[in-house]
Amino acid sequence: MDSESKELNPIAWNDDESNSRGAQPEGPNGDESFRSGSTSTVAEPPAAMADSMADSSVTQATEPAAVAEPQASEAPGTYYGTTPIFYVNAAPHIGHAYTTILVDVVTRFHRLRGDDTFFLTGTDEHGENIQKAAKAHDETPQEYADEISSQFRSTWDRLGIRYDDFIRTTEERHKKVVSEVLQHVYDAGDIVYGEYAGLYCVKCERYYTEKELVDGKCPQHEIEPEYRTEANYFFRMEKYRHWLRDTLTEQPDLIRPERYRNEVLAMLREPIGDLSISRPRSRVPWGIPLPWDDEHVTYVWFDALINYYSVLVARGTLERYWPHAEHFVAKDILKPHGLFWPIMLKAAGIPLFQHLNVHGYWLIEDRKMSKSLGNVVRPLDLQQKYGNDAFRYFLMRDMSFGLDSSFSEPAIAERINADLANDLGNLLNRTLGMIGRYTGRGAQGCVHGTTRSARQALRRVAVRPRYRGRDGSGAQSQQVHSRHQAVGAGAR
Repeated sequence: MDSESKELNPIAWNDDESNSRGAQPEGPNGDESFRSGSTSTVAEPPAAMADSMADSSVTQATEPAAVAEPQASEAPGTYYGTTPIFYVNAAPHIGHAYTTILVDVVTRFHRLRGDDTFFLTGTDEHGENIQKAAKAHDETPQEYADEISSQFRSTWDRLGIRYDDFIRTTEERHKKVVSEVLQHVYDAGDIVYGEYAGLYCVKCERYYTEKELVDGKCPQHEIEPEYRTEANYFFRMEKYRHWLRDTLTEQPDLIRPERYRNEVLAMLREPIGDLSISRPRSRVPWGIPLPWDDEHVTYVWFDALINYYSVLVARGTLERYWPHAEHFVAKDILKPHGLFWPIMLKAAGIPLFQHLNVHGYWLIEDRKMSKSLGNVVRPLDLQQKYGNDAFRYFLMRDMSFGLDSSFSEPAIAERINADLANDLGNLLNRTLGMIGRYTGRGAQGCVHGTTRSARQALRRVAVRPRYRGRDGSGAQSQQVHSRHQAVGAGAR
């Protein structure tokens, strides 16, 4: 393919062979070198696929419009914000809500500035876990995905989140683009057939090396992985390791805060191996079939990550928004977004996103919130108890971006009383008093009705939490209640 053709094709193969392949295919999560005892062989694709390999062309009619590389001097005025697409193996919890409200807040800021904005969220609906969850509920995978996806959508609507599109990986518009990207990368020889054996966490749907485990268990779900051997297709990720390392050095704010960029750079110091991009359809039929071998389905990352791109292709707004993409994710998916995703984009000839913005965890008793640990908090429960604006304010105010934050209901009560009822309430009371004095009408003038309304509003906002103090005496509850009374008095 000549240079002109490449320029017209945003997902064409990049022919840069400056980096040698290096490592052999290893853990399908693309982690470090094979653990001791694991086996890996690179084999030729099955003979049945010879015809598919011989015809490697992709018709121009199916290719999306070209995307220009972002320029350093780009004029401001366009913003494209994304959340991760959330896995539909369980209903939304406060961790999901935090990321989505965060992007909503940032997008609202850009809208207020008059920027051209696009806000994307959605759900990830394929994989082994969805098969199992659907079977447990006596439903088909599609029925189960429809049900949980609608819960995410309705929850975001009730929380006042104003997204512009909600992408689902089971939609035809998404599957079409995934197939196109995969075919381009495969035709260029950057996807090979191989075999791997190792320790597999079913809940993560990925392999781990022994040194990644904590006390022999998955660090995310705290369960023991199972040993598996199977043949998959592998994306030749190692050959781009030096490119990504150089890119992160030249663009230090590509991943932010800096601590997370440094984490990715640390991963790149050693060979990263190759990434498994498929699962045998005989074991995991619920997925997007590979376009050159329908006996395999696309593994999670080559399906899920492409959503950020596929939705713009489907809407015909690729040129308009992709150069301004801002991804927001939690730190547990730093590796796929900070390592896999840039390399996938490079291999497909797609320009990089503007920034990857990584936040910390909400912790409960110093443990990450997750369904498997049984410590999830449902966002709608808190919204109904404290009000939508107060709940959103707490999430944005109580976590320093990039760091972990501890969650508790007493913390919500204290934040609402201190910041909203007390500080904001006193500001409102003094402002109304000044209006009365400087207009010459006095406190009993035209602002009398307003101050009464303000007092009533403040009393609704102020929270009297029903919990015991840290010493078990109830003293902390009394302290907050006293603050409540002071706010009421100040508003009179």
